[in-house]
Amino acid sequence: MSVASSPIPVIAIDGPSASGKGTVAAKVAEALGFRYLDSGALYRLVALAAIRAGTDPEDEDALARIAANMNVEFRGGRTWLDGRDVTGEVRTEEVGVAASRVAARPRVRQALLSRQRAFRAPPGLVADGRDMGSVVFPDAPLKVYLTAGVETRADRRYKQLMEKGMYAKMGDVVEELRRRDERDSSRPVAPLKHYPDAFFLDTTTLTVDQAVEKILGWWRKKSRG
Repeated sequence: MSVASSPIPVIAIDGPSASGKGTVAAKVAEALGFRYLDSGALYRLVALAAIRAGTDPEDEDALARIAANMNVEFRGGRTWLDGRDVTGEVRTEEVGVAASRVAARPRVRQALLSRQRAFRAPPGLVADGRDMGSVVFPDAPLKVYLTAGVETRADRRYKQLMEKGMYAKMGDVVEELRRRDERDSSRPVAPLKHYPDAFFLDTTTLTVDQAVEKILGWWRKKSRG
């Protein structure tokens, strides 16, 4: 079944790093009983597999082969790569930075496209990432661009790192987020940006539950036609 003709609904939530879209998207999916796709996890897994294999980060063909052939499972709230639980490893800052660079490779994105679209199954899907609404699910009936001020996002990321016992300086966190934003918004393939057909949601002053309810409200209106 082609993406364009699929009757299975998708809520596509895109936005920059540390905007909270993953937490919000997962809660929206839970509230609706939909499946959930964290597309960023796939890029993180490519990055982790490449790091493990000692693959040259500039070798796009090798990265694309990894993306096409890696054995990935999401089960029990855990992430598995080639039979190994990598839930912790895949969320490290090193892998996150590498994933942002990997995601800029056109052939890697193409290799992961069918994998991402395969998550579209009844009764519906909530997908978060950078290009869910623009490239992966362009026919999604609800598209959301979820963001927050860079200082707010840096504070969220800083707290996440501290909770994991990882040392970080706030200034470094802010600078790394700015660099990621620049890479994600300026890359030649599927750049991150607010497209006109996506609802804009700034979560700077919102709680997670408030952001979730906002999206659910938009969905209820869309569902009523």
